[in-house]
Amino acid sequence: MGTILNILLFIFILGILVFVHEFGHFMTAKRSGVYIYEFSIGMGPEVKSIKGKDGIKYSIRALPLGGYVQMAGEIYEDDETKIIPKEKFMCNRPWYQRLVILVAGVFNNFLLAIILLIVIGTIWGSVSLKPEIGEVIKGYPAEKAGMQNGDIIKSINGQKVTSWDKAQLLLLLKDKDGIYELEVEHPDKTIETLKIKPKIVKDEQGNESKVFGIQTKGEVKHGLLNAIKYGYEKFCSTIEQMWLTVVSLFNGGLSIKSLSGPVGIYTVVGASRKSGIQSVLFLIAYLSMNLGLMNILPIPALDGGHVLFLVIEKITGKKINAEIESKITAVFFFLLIALMIYVTIFDIIRIFG
Repeated sequence: MGTILNILLFIFILGILVFVHEFGHFMTAKRSGVYIYEFSIGMGPEVKSIKGKDGIKYSIRALPLGGYVQMAGEIYEDDETKIIPKEKFMCNRPWYQRLVILVAGVFNNFLLAIILLIVIGTIWGSVSLKPEIGEVIKGYPAEKAGMQNGDIIKSINGQKVTSWDKAQLLLLLKDKDGIYELEVEHPDKTIETLKIKPKIVKDEQGNESKVFGIQTKGEVKHGLLNAIKYGYEKFCSTIEQMWLTVVSLFNGGLSIKSLSGPVGIYTVVGASRKSGIQSVLFLIAYLSMNLGLMNILPIPALDGGHVLFLVIEKITGKKINAEIESKITAVFFFLLIALMIYVTIFDIIRIFG
């Protein structure tokens, strides 16, 4: 029964994220006068579809791993019947309208995340993001290095720390000699740089983790104003954390094996369901931010890639050759599919290996 509930919740969460994202594209395209062929939730074989009074096909497809809004002329005029007026092709709309259509999905994902974080803060309280140490565990590396209860982390390995989210990620990143330099402000307001070499522990599967021996203070505040502040600050800190993760994948700070695909997400969904509605809502907010950030990266085949082409068009004053853009987009689409397959394989190995 638990497996069935996990699967249903997994499909439900992905459905929400995809709908919110694609609805942003859909509404802005429709308001801009772009002709829309289809609005689909899911990919692959069609499960159910209806034809709306507006002439648009609304469909649900078998694979809940995506969705799309099929618009006329996304790259070039693609209507062989010559029925669609030229001004209804997306490629013929004003530059600013095309930009709004492209970023609307990401905007919706970010907005959903902020709303959910505010709801969480309102109902369950807003957890402080201040990188303040609540407890230093005796006998562990942090205590031996001189860290104290109430210390505030100012920087890690030269990178400024403004939130506990960023601190946690920086403590996970590889360091060339295994020693981390933490600049901290003690309760007496003195500043000190501590060198800490974390303890390496292994679980039953042989996976290594670093233990510093510190716990966050985690102060909780209540009230709507605190919740609004928390929603905004948590959104900003999480996006910063995600961006740092992306950069670290390119500079070697993190291995590509640390990424998770649909299988990894499914396991997290199961754990969140057991933890309660608060964990589920936070997971939806986190995945919504992740989907938004990944989509806005300047990679062809993603929204950010199309935005990149638009920016180049604005700078050069002329449109990029449609055939070249189509070929570049197709190549990167297949590369992204290959990456997803690669990540999924490692998800399966982690779970069943």
